[in-house]
Amino acid sequence: MTSADEEIQAGERALSALDYADAYKHFDKAAKADVKNPVAWFGKAESALGLPNMEPDEILSFYKKAVELEPEHPQFLEALASFSMDMGRFNEAEQYYNKAAETDAENAGYYWSEFAVNYRAKAPVAMEQFLDDKTRDMIAQKALLYALKAIALSKDEAKRLLQ
Repeated sequence: MTSADEEIQAGERALSALDYADAYKHFDKAAKADVKNPVAWFGKAESALGLPNMEPDEILSFYKKAVELEPEHPQFLEALASFSMDMGRFNEAEQYYNKAAETDAENAGYYWSEFAVNYRAKAPVAMEQFLDDKTRDMIAQKALLYALKAIALSKDEAKRLLQ
């Protein structure tokens, strides 16, 4: 019988080869062998992304399990944030991006800029049926505030520079 670590290594090799089904199989075995291994759950989520029949809520639960087991891991938080964004769960995505920025302060700007760009692109599409000028402006404002935060620029500094 193989260990969780061996299954993770096999899963990572399969994932590198873009063999999502095989990778998923190995990460699933690893997660069953060691339910407290966050890398197994993260790998399970990452490989599940390439499986067309996998339900988004199930993938989300794998990411959440990895973060629950290792809540200070910025890569896990960023992946959960990005997937939450893709699912249209913008408030959750914002929380996870902020947590990643707090956890990995040296790269905080990266997480905030990713939120800004993705929110600006995806929120109008997800909110299309409710989209009026006021909502469009609210989305743009939030995205802009995060973009400014990402480059450590205050609103007043931005106004001064843009005049």
